[in-house]
Amino acid sequence: MAKKTIDAVDVAGKTVLMRVDFNVPLDENLNITDDRRIVMALPSIQSVVDRGGKLVLMSHLGRPKDGEDNSKFSMKPTAVRLGELLGKPVAFAADTVGDDAAAKVAAMQDGDVLVLENLRFNKGEKKGDTEFAAKLAAFADVYCNNAFGTCHRTDASMVAVPTAMAGKPRVVGSLVAKEIQYLSDAISNPGRPFVAILGGAKVSDKINVINNLLGICDKVLIGGAMAYTFSLAKGQQVGKSLVEADKVDLAKELMEKGGDKLVLPVDTHCGDAFSADCNKMVVDAGQIPDDFEGLDIGPKTAALYADIVKSAKTVVWNGPMGVCEIPPFDAGTKAVAEAIAESDSVSIIGGGDSAAAIQKLGFADKVSHVSTGGGASLEMLEGKKFQAVEILDEA
Repeated sequence: MAKKTIDAVDVAGKTVLMRVDFNVPLDENLNITDDRRIVMALPSIQSVVDRGGKLVLMSHLGRPKDGEDNSKFSMKPTAVRLGELLGKPVAFAADTVGDDAAAKVAAMQDGDVLVLENLRFNKGEKKGDTEFAAKLAAFADVYCNNAFGTCHRTDASMVAVPTAMAGKPRVVGSLVAKEIQYLSDAISNPGRPFVAILGGAKVSDKINVINNLLGICDKVLIGGAMAYTFSLAKGQQVGKSLVEADKVDLAKELMEKGGDKLVLPVDTHCGDAFSADCNKMVVDAGQIPDDFEGLDIGPKTAALYADIVKSAKTVVWNGPMGVCEIPPFDAGTKAVAEAIAESDSVSIIGGGDSAAAIQKLGFADKVSHVSTGGGASLEMLEGKKFQAVEILDEA
């Protein structure tokens, strides 16, 4: 599945249209509160600039709505921050394919960088509109996808734009290349034992992932609130725990299919309210009192999961083990994160809460790969093909 990268293309004197994921969090004063997504895109941005290319960057930010003031979703703060990181001016176009964008693209010199306004300010982006895509495609000689977080989508910038640029180089940036290397290649040919750890609230969110991984993993460890749906499927007591009663049959099927491969918690840390100062107790799995709810895996489960992880050669983790934002119900997630960091495995951390936990706990530099895309990494773990990647040039 290896794709040609931007580093393999001669960009001198050419205009490169790069799809990035600058969907960064902003505070009420429109200051960026976490610039990791910009920082992680820097290697491919720098590569084009250093080799004399003209770089046009396009991204979405937030979820703009028709008829509302969407100024808070402007890409301008990202252009300012990128300029600071690059140590050079970065131009900003007040529209995406309008007069300002066209004029600023035309005025670019070799080594210049331009950030276009939010793609989602145009209805054509979400609709995959070919007319909108053709206008973007006309700006450039080279297309580069460096936005793994949106690779599972079929938005215009992801599919219709590279389609319109057929015959021109259509490549990936280093971010996407790395994601493909780990999520696709490592899973298709994993070192064994291959262990997956899946957390989060809903079995329904992870059903396809669990199904796919049960076919290729040696062990699939279950944590988070979805463990209580499995308890319910066993006819056990779940108290006030978050469960999906309509997914009990599905849980039964997964347990039957998984057998010994599917590992469920043996104890539960529960509380009588969703807060740090609630009354707490640790009980055997499936023995949660009526007025309590499960909020984390228990210490025996944490130790069991840590032991399994430490002997693994490949580990994939997606989803926390409990309510990791409320101590002490972050203990299970911490134990799993620490075990992964201490293991000798190729370790791949899915996006979202797992990635945030690894960063917060200071283990990001002790794992092999932290994915930049929650939804995209989940779909790749399901074994899905991404049209946005399939249409790009092979290495």
